[in-house]
Parts: sequence; structure tokens; C-alpha cells
Amino acid sequence: MECHNSKRETVWKGAGGTLHIGEPELYVDNQSRKRSGHMSHAMTEYAPGKILAFNSNCSAVRFHGHAAFGFLEFRRSEDGGRTWSDPRILDWSMKVLLDGIYTFSAEKAVSVDGVITVLLLRNTQKREICCEPWLTPMYIRSFDGGETWTEPMEFSKYPGRIYDAQVFDGSIYVLELCNEWFVAAPPELAGKEKMDNAVPWREDICYRLFRSDDAGETFSEVGIPDLDTKGYAYGSLQFRPDGSLLAYACCIPVCSSSIPDGFNLGIALSRDLGKTWSRLPVCRLDKGIRNVQVSRLGAGYVMHGRAFLGAPWGKGLVMYTSADGIAWDEGILLEPEKQGCYYSNNLLLKDADGKERLLVQYSDAYEGSRVNVMHRILTLE
Repeated sequence: MECHNSKRETVWKGAGGTLHIGEPELYVDNQSRKRSGHMSHAMTEYAPGKILAFNSNCSAVRFHGHAAFGFLEFRRSEDGGRTWSDPRILDWSMKVLLDGIYTFSAEKAVSVDGVITVLLLRNTQKREICCEPWLTPMYIRSFDGGETWTEPMEFSKYPGRIYDAQVFDGSIYVLELCNEWFVAAPPELAGKEKMDNAVPWREDICYRLFRSDDAGETFSEVGIPDLDTKGYAYGSLQFRPDGSLLAYACCIPVCSSSIPDGFNLGIALSRDLGKTWSRLPVCRLDKGIRNVQVSRLGAGYVMHGRAFLGAPWGKGLVMYTSADGIAWDEGILLEPEKQGCYYSNNLLLKDADGKERLLVQYSDAYEGSRVNVMHRILTLE
């Protein structure tokens, strides 16, 4: 694979084609306002060229900025993400923050027929990082482009974290890891070492796929993706042109001697819209990944997240390409000297001439665990 840089972009010739990576643009300047932005990178295009993008406005003091203690903001673009409005506070997120029981994170947002659905995590305040144990997820909807919102509704009966949402043929598909804690440790490690935000694995800890056929008014469970949950977390969904559905999970080291090492990507395949699944061979990623995010782009696929590289919490923003969504190249590491990209998300957009581009939103450390929010534009030829 080949890579070269210019002042305006980085070009990576990978397995999925030639990836053009735009220079980073500052989207949320938390450093100047002495805040941070843990999680909450939901984005959706609710009408042609009209986008809502969410971010967390979090304490930069609690857990050094890596805590979900704060509220949600969103900005609007009416020119395909080239310019943005001033931020607005999502009122429901401020209300629950002031109530003091839990906070909201906006994990994903989707739109069907102009109706916006935002999928919300409920982060409890019992630990310094104030995320886990998660309560059952919730969701809100807007019928007027985000001007007003419905009351929060419970998404499922399972405490856990929603990791992805996709729209296919007018239906919304949502992936939830049903575990109130971040990761489940393999049974052989249980009780042997102190585990960071992990619990011993149980039979009921699994990924579940849900679907809505009424633009997000109701959701029902479809199936259980055949993904390993022993030492695996995060997740992504991607439909392929033939209608098959891929689900992904990445390996998370849960303690110092754990066998899961951050380089393994779990993949499952469904050919019946998520009802039944087959587990594919684990993909060994050259630079590893955390917070896996996958999107089709052009004739190929792009995956991005935080590289693992043997560092306990990962290091740097990594991007991979693939021709089929299953076999991935060795990837390109951006700004490897920084502990950047704690979390990221993407939104596939089309210009007026039909050319696709991928808007990637990610958090980038400016001091310790305190982060700004950045944007990059990707194209794949």
C-alpha cells in the first residue's frame, strides 16, 4: 500500500481503492472554553444537505475530561456540512443532568422521511467516569428538523449501550450491546486481577439487533448477531449492496494479562436482514482498533477508530479500507504521536453531482484526556 501527504490531504492507496483524507478541521473548540467532549458524536442528514451533528459538553475536571458528566449540544448545517450554526443545547440532556441521577450521551442519530431519531445512552453517576453501569437506552424524535423533540422513550428492556444504527429500505436497524458495563471479561480471568469497568462474562451478555419499520416510533428485536462478547465491545453495522448485513465488534484488553489484545476484529454476517447470523473468521488488524466505525464509500468500505498499538487505551486515529467489508488492509495511522480520537462517527453524504464523501467526526486530545471535536472529509476512488 502507498501513502503520500500534501498540505490539503493525505492519500492512501489501500485494498478498497484510493482514499483521500482531508485535513482536520476544528469543529468544537473545547480547549478555549475549558470543557471536554466525552462520547456523543451522533450525526444525521434529515433532508438533502441539511445535517444535525451532536456533541457532548462535559466537565474538563471530572476524570480529567474523560467522563460523561455534562449535557448535549447540536449544530445545524444547511450546506452539506461545509458551514455550521451556533450550538444549541438539547433541553432533555440538561434536565437529566440537573436531576443528578444519570446523563445522556447521543450515540447515533438517523432519519427516515424527515423524522429524526436520536438514540441515547443513560450514563449513571456512581463512578468517577460516570458512565457505567448503564441503564436501559432511550430515544427521542423530532418532526421539524430538531426544533422540538418528543419526550424520551425507553428503547429496549436491556441495560446497555447502543453502538450503531443504520437505515436500509426505509427501516432503522440498531445494534445494542446488552451489558450494563463496558466489557465482559473472559471467564478464565474472572477474579484473578482487578478489571477496569469490566464484569465477568455471563450468558445473557450479547449483542442484539433491533428494527423499526415506522420511522422510529417503535422498535422490536430481530436477532442476536453471532459476535463474541468475551473481552469484546464497541460495535458497528454495515449493509452491503447485495442486502447482506455485517456486524463488527473489537477486542478490548480488560486487564494486564488478558489474551484479547486489541488487534482482533470480530465479524458476523446475516443474509436475512439480521434474523440469523454466521460468525466469520476473526480479522487481525495491523494497528488494532477501538470504537470501530464502518461505512461504505464509493465502491469500497472505510473503517476508522482509535488504533491500539499495544497502548492500554490506544493511540492515534487509524483508517483502513476494504473491497468487501470483510478483508481489511494494514491501514494508515494519522498523528501517531497523539493520544487522539477517543471516539468517532461518520455520515455518508452526496454532493449535487452524486459524488460521495464521508464526514468523519472524532474527539482529539488537547491536554491529557480533555478533547476537542474535529472533522475530516474522506473520499474513496
